[in-house]
Amino acid sequence: MSSLNWSYQGNNGPDHWHKLYPIANGERQSPIDIKLKEVKKDASLGLLQITWKPSTCKEIVNVGHSFHVNFEDKDNQSVLTGGPLTGTYRLRQFHFHWGQTDEQGSEHTVDGKKYASELHLIHWNADKYSNVAEAFDKPDGLAIVTLGLCNENLKGVLKALDSVKTKGKKAPFSDFDPSSLLPKSMDYWTYNGSLTHPPLHESVIWIILKEPITISSEQLAQFRTILSSAEGEAPCPILSNHRQPQPLKGRVVRD
Repeated sequence: MSSLNWSYQGNNGPDHWHKLYPIANGERQSPIDIKLKEVKKDASLGLLQITWKPSTCKEIVNVGHSFHVNFEDKDNQSVLTGGPLTGTYRLRQFHFHWGQTDEQGSEHTVDGKKYASELHLIHWNADKYSNVAEAFDKPDGLAIVTLGLCNENLKGVLKALDSVKTKGKKAPFSDFDPSSLLPKSMDYWTYNGSLTHPPLHESVIWIILKEPITISSEQLAQFRTILSSAEGEAPCPILSNHRQPQPLKGRVVRD
């Protein structure tokens, strides 16, 4: 079965992904519940170094299960280094996960607490690989920064959503500074995990910022208006697109 056959609902929903992608029951699946009492202090973890250039922001795309804001990643203009990472990781895109109600929507949880949404900033290891496709299924192919909730600096993104209502639609979206979405504190947790939707490659070094950012109920409602259906098809809004936490299976979360 092709990757087109998975979804967040019904017979192709997360509970059935293992039939299409056996790795769904793998040893290092994401997201997880972060249990604060079990987090291990690691003195070797350094500060995150973020250099993102707004000029590398290029377009917004409706991918059918979310929307992606894509960045130019041909060279090291927008990069993430430091923290648990060895090498230089290029920013490729960011996207959000959300739920049907404001009480849920984040993929990671903290001591069981759910947040309204989660922001993923996808990076890939440019020291090892030549492009994101090659990096995608490698053990250290990606690093992702994710945040609990979301924010006012989102207004530009939400406005651009109007032009990509249906699946497959793209629109230019330039000069956006993604660092405007980050919290003040760059304290983080890190662990080894996977992509949170198919193909679920276990190739991700997760970096999860501890301090949540904010989003209003009205802004969340706008996420739920984009459609998983293409133009001309019966409108099908993306009401929810998050996976439940997966078993830790002996992994350690460090900070």
